[in-house]
Amino acid sequence: MRKSIYTIITLLAVLMTIACNDYETYGELKERERDAIDQFISDSSFVIISQEQFENQGNLTIGNKQFVRLNKSGVYMQIVNVGTGEPIQDGESMNILCRFVEKSILDTAKLANRYDSPFSLDIMSVTRTGSTYTASFTQGLMLNNYGSTVPEAWLAPLQYIKLGRLTSETDEKANVKLIVPHSQGTTTNAKANVRPYYYDITFQRGR
Repeated sequence: MRKSIYTIITLLAVLMTIACNDYETYGELKERERDAIDQFISDSSFVIISQEQFENQGNLTIGNKQFVRLNKSGVYMQIVNVGTGEPIQDGESMNILCRFVEKSILDTAKLANRYDSPFSLDIMSVTRTGSTYTASFTQGLMLNNYGSTVPEAWLAPLQYIKLGRLTSETDEKANVKLIVPHSQGTTTNAKANVRPYYYDITFQRGR
């Protein structure tokens, strides 16, 4: 009997040790995230510039490798195409039609509507009040997978891109690429699991 109790205690101790070794603190998860983002930037040969340099360039990134690190959010952003027309104005509300590719930086997980039919769009309803943007998803994959809350990272480009209507064949949608730390990502996935993501998103004004 004593031997059996000793065996059970030993087994419990081993299991507790394994559990403790598997547990990662929030600080360790953040360090893992930083390392993953740095490795992703290095592997992709991206060039990171300061927000000051970005502003000196007319709030634009240059070429297909340059990203700006936004001071306030820590989001890395590349403006592929600034878009057509004017930015959303103070006090204005609009529906924005979005096509996107979402890739996990830590693994191969992927979500996208970029290649679906013309009628398969994500829509977010956005209001600008001063320098603050509020938004919610009203349709699409982001709504279905993560709920109506729009990640802060998706709102970061809005002050820099144009969201006019496309009225000619030469007009182009705004297009940005984002490297998103968990704190600026989806509430139910990125924030909850400390996971960084990469996005390629197009924005255009809806009706």
